[in-house]
Amino acid sequence: MSYARPAQDRHPDRPAMSVVAHRGASEDAPEHTLAAYRKAIEDGADALECDVRLTADGHLVCVHDRRVNRTSNGRGAVSALELADLASLDFGSWKEEALGGETFGAEAPYRRSGVFGGEAPDRQNEDPERTSVLTLERLLELVADADRRVELAIETKHPTRWAGQVEERLVELLGRFGYTKPAMSTDRPSPVRVMSFSARSLHRVRAAAPAIPAVYLMQFLTPRYRDGRLPAGVGIAGPGIRILRAHPEYVAKAHRAGNQVHVWTVNEPDDVVLCQELGVDAVITNRPKQVRMQLGLG
Repeated sequence: MSYARPAQDRHPDRPAMSVVAHRGASEDAPEHTLAAYRKAIEDGADALECDVRLTADGHLVCVHDRRVNRTSNGRGAVSALELADLASLDFGSWKEEALGGETFGAEAPYRRSGVFGGEAPDRQNEDPERTSVLTLERLLELVADADRRVELAIETKHPTRWAGQVEERLVELLGRFGYTKPAMSTDRPSPVRVMSFSARSLHRVRAAAPAIPAVYLMQFLTPRYRDGRLPAGVGIAGPGIRILRAHPEYVAKAHRAGNQVHVWTVNEPDDVVLCQELGVDAVITNRPKQVRMQLGLG
């Protein structure tokens, strides 16, 4: 499939397109697990992307959905569970069951329930890095211990019963790691940025920690932001790949408005080509290794 494309938005001084691992190397390992993020770093990802939610006892955990039903063997809303509750769950077997090393994908819940007659895997032999819930604090430690610069894009999920407490806890935690301090130079911005579909969430973070870059995520291109502008204080647009397919001219408009463009979720080779031709600044993908290889970076 081909798309009508405007003149390429090429700039000789613009850095190479950054490759961001969506929930870690989530095509190869269970999303949001420590194993997925270790794999992404090994694969050369420039940055890691995660979603955060606040538990009932005030811990930020890396879980995308409001409820744990899809990605664990438990049930219930993250906001109603304590960290100890989440720590008792298996967050890996929905992706791959330890039955002869086979991967069952969508069939995993049925394997767990015995619909196919399979026995439950021996959890004593499981790797906790592939099955345990991941706290944002542990992920920050992983990034800090990396032997190279690895950036982190943190998405706050809304709506939530905890509202502004999510951002309050996030800024507090980032401050402990030194990420709320002003960047040393414009050539080396903060390695951490906060993303959200909620402009209010980004405003809360920017008000408390103006040094942290903000990304405004967009599922649809509304008339208000069609010309490339973004909410006050936000310097990075985060459109879905469908927006670029339908409105490839948006990237040039955002750049003319002084904003970067980080696109999600870019998994297909044709979409990678589209983003590269349009001069996108970063692509968020489940397949960081394959995308880097396609870009000649592997």
